[in-house]
Amino acid sequence: MHILLSVLDIVGTFVFAISGAMAGVYKRLDMFGIAVLAFATGTVGGIFRDLLIGAAPPLAISDPRYVATTIVASILVFYGHRFFERIERPVAIFDAAGLSMFAVTGSVRALDFGVPPVMAVLLGMLTGIGGGMVRDILLARVPAVLQQVEIYAVAALAGAGLAVLGVELSWPFVPTALAAAGLCFFIRFMALRRGWRLPGPRLDK
Repeated sequence: MHILLSVLDIVGTFVFAISGAMAGVYKRLDMFGIAVLAFATGTVGGIFRDLLIGAAPPLAISDPRYVATTIVASILVFYGHRFFERIERPVAIFDAAGLSMFAVTGSVRALDFGVPPVMAVLLGMLTGIGGGMVRDILLARVPAVLQQVEIYAVAALAGAGLAVLGVELSWPFVPTALAAAGLCFFIRFMALRRGWRLPGPRLDK
């Protein structure tokens, strides 16, 4: 279980860092700015989670693999952004991949620290959306999770909820974790493709 969680966390950091770095490329930032965005997007969600559950220092700071992963991602994007641009909406797609992995790792890590199941689900969601929120704030944009756009945080809640349910019911961990990440990614991807949205208030003009 711990090996899979570690792999998902590192891979999630990598794909989130790519989404942050690509956002920096689109804003025409220099190499340092791209690296900062990659680090923030890839690690801040996990840092928030670890601080809230009392895991100090956070993994993203104490484990050099996380910093190294974001640096590698930023370099790859800086020199190879034209390759990533071949993917339709690369920032959103890599963001969806990171969201799905962090929703699982965040919720399960919270359970490991004795957090009640419902709060573990919420912490899984926070882990998933935290990096993207900071990325958008650094780019002077309203975070996607606060806008009436395609379903985002709800996808993370669904993935985290399935992961926590599986742990609580002692389901086989590997297929449960993969299914939870897949559910989150599917919901987010279909929201991007089909324009799925949550209902918003109707305002009179």
